[in-house]
Amino acid sequence: MSLPPTSTAGAEGVGGKEEEKRLAAELAVELVEDGMSVGLGTGSTVAYLLPALARLQRAITCVATSPATAAAGAALGLDVRSGGELDHLDIAIDGADQVSPERWLVKGGGGAHTREKIVAASADRFVVIVSSDKLVERLVAPVPLELLAFGLPGTLHRLGHCRLRDVPASPDGGIIADWTADPGDPAELARRLEQEPGVVSHGLFPPGMVSDVIVGRHGGAELIAPG
Repeated sequence: MSLPPTSTAGAEGVGGKEEEKRLAAELAVELVEDGMSVGLGTGSTVAYLLPALARLQRAITCVATSPATAAAGAALGLDVRSGGELDHLDIAIDGADQVSPERWLVKGGGGAHTREKIVAASADRFVVIVSSDKLVERLVAPVPLELLAFGLPGTLHRLGHCRLRDVPASPDGGIIADWTADPGDPAELARRLEQEPGVVSHGLFPPGMVSDVIVGRHGGAELIAPG
């Protein structure tokens, strides 16, 4: 099923968007059951997910995609394990920077897209939670990248349309950058980036990885399943 693009969808300013994020997060936690292993994303929408999960008081184990999420989850009493302890997840819940009608995602505004992609791929069900302004007619730049520090000048030269971010390295030592040109066909760009040896990961997530999208809207949230 294609997602209808929107630019406002009832959100009125920052307060409206924050309320939509909260509503999306609170609907997502209803999918979490006792005994589940849960992947936790990174970002402003996940900030609403963590306390909602903690209030459930269910027996779950979690893997976080960033040290910040791990620390925040543990502070709320969630059982957060390291990424090396669980080889399979029942569900992963994360936000997105952009969601296209075809369900392509752009993720990585916080620079955690490599771990986010690993966690999403490890989960039986990957649920994306967004405010309505994240639904777009087509993906636009920037597309986050994580690059190897080794041979970085050559990688940047071969990529061309790339800008380094003035931010710390990723938790795994990668250099955070952005693809700045028009993404065009996301599948074609994803293939191009994956062919570059210096690219650790990119922030394009394909539709086949996405199980459900939960969109917060003014006064409620909607779960949109594929097909």
